[in-house]
Amino acid sequence: MDRMFRVLAFWTGMFTIMFYAGEMYNTSVLFLVQTAFFLTLSYLKLSERMYMYLFGAYLTVFMIGFTWYTEFILVPGFGH
Repeated sequence: MDRMFRVLAFWTGMFTIMFYAGEMYNTSVLFLVQTAFFLTLSYLKLSERMYMYLFGAYLTVFMIGFTWYTEFILVPGFGH
């Protein structure tokens, strides 16, 4: 299970690079923090159950943050 967190760190790292290249600096910092989070967790050698609990908590925090952002911050019709 620790290898899957390294895979998540790899992909969030790729998104960090792409966002930085696209001059989306705030988003690239967000993904850089996620990359560090996943990479740190992957080397802790936790049990598989604990990795699943942490991943479930990560998904819960993501959905709460995403819902809050889309409800209160996102401006409908931006970019047109």
